[in-house]
Amino acid sequence: MQVIVHGGAGSQPEEPEPRQAVLDDAAETGTAAEAPLDAVEAAISVLESSPRFNAGVGGAVQSDGVVRTDAGVMTDDRAVGAACSMPGVEHAVSVARLVMEETPHGFVAGEHAVSLAEAFDVETGVDLWSERTREKWAELDPPAGGPREHLDWIADKYGRSDPDGRDAEADGSTTANASASPTDSSTTADGSRTPGVDDEHDHDTVGAVARDGDRIAAATSTGGRWLAFAGRVGDVPQVGSGFYCCPAAGVSATGAGEDIARVTLSRRVARHIERGLDADAATTLAMEEFGELTGANAGVIAIDADGTVGSAFNSEGMQTAVAWD
Repeated sequence: MQVIVHGGAGSQPEEPEPRQAVLDDAAETGTAAEAPLDAVEAAISVLESSPRFNAGVGGAVQSDGVVRTDAGVMTDDRAVGAACSMPGVEHAVSVARLVMEETPHGFVAGEHAVSLAEAFDVETGVDLWSERTREKWAELDPPAGGPREHLDWIADKYGRSDPDGRDAEADGSTTANASASPTDSSTTADGSRTPGVDDEHDHDTVGAVARDGDRIAAATSTGGRWLAFAGRVGDVPQVGSGFYCCPAAGVSATGAGEDIARVTLSRRVARHIERGLDADAATTLAMEEFGELTGANAGVIAIDADGTVGSAFNSEGMQTAVAWD
C-alpha cells in the first residue's frame, strides 16, 4: 500500500514539526489498511482529529459562528461520495464514504448529511472548536441579522477573486513550489488584520491518495474558509475540483477553493496523467497552469497507476507525508 497525505497549501506553519508528525502518523496509519478506500479514510480521520489542521476538530468558523465540515472520496472505478455543510461532524470523510456506499447518490448536504451520519453511527454533535479557533473568534465582532448583514461584515475580511478568476493583485506568473501573491484578504479596509483570515490554518484542508496494485482511492476533507458566508461550500466536495480518481491516478487538491473549482484542478492533474505524464510531472504542470489561469494559491498530490507519487504547490508551503507498506 502506498499512501501520500497533505496538510494544506498556505503560509509556513509556526510549528512545522508537530504538524509533520501528525501527517507522518496519518500516512503510516493508511498503509495498514486492506484497501485504498480504507487507507484514505483512515489517514484522513487522523488529520480530522488533530486541531493543527483545518478539517474536523479545529475547522474554520463561518460567519454565523458555526464550524461546518465537507469531504469527498472517489475510487478508480469512479465510484464517488461527497458530503458538505455538516455542523458537529468530525469525520466528514466517513460520511462521504457513506454517501458512496449506502446511497444511490453522489452528494448529500447539510442537515440531511448529518442525519445520514447518525443513521450509520458516525459520531455527530461533536464540539469542533479548538482553543485556537475560540481565541480568534473571541477577537471578532460577529454580525447579527440576516444574509445582507453577514455579507457586509465579511466583505473586507474574507476576500474574493475577481469575476474573471484572477486575484486583484496577482500577476499570473506563479509557478509550482514558488510563493504566489494573492489578494491579502487578511487586511481590512482600515488596514487592520482580521484574526484567523489567511493565517497558517486558513487553507489547511487535508487530503490523501492511496494505491495498492491496480486499485486507487483519493479523498479530501475540510472545515472550509475562515469567515466564509454561512453555508459556503468550496472545492473540496466537488468531484474533479478538490478530489478525483480514475484508473490512471488519484488526486487531492488544497488551496483557494473557488479558484480550484473554476479550473477543476484535480481532474486537470488526472487528465495530464491519462495523456502520458507521470504523477510528478502532471502535478507540476497543472500547478503552472493553475497559477497562470487564476493567480491564486493551491497545491496538489497524486499517485498514478504505475506507483509514481507527485506533489506541487505555489503557496509558501505544503506539508506532505508518504508511506509504503
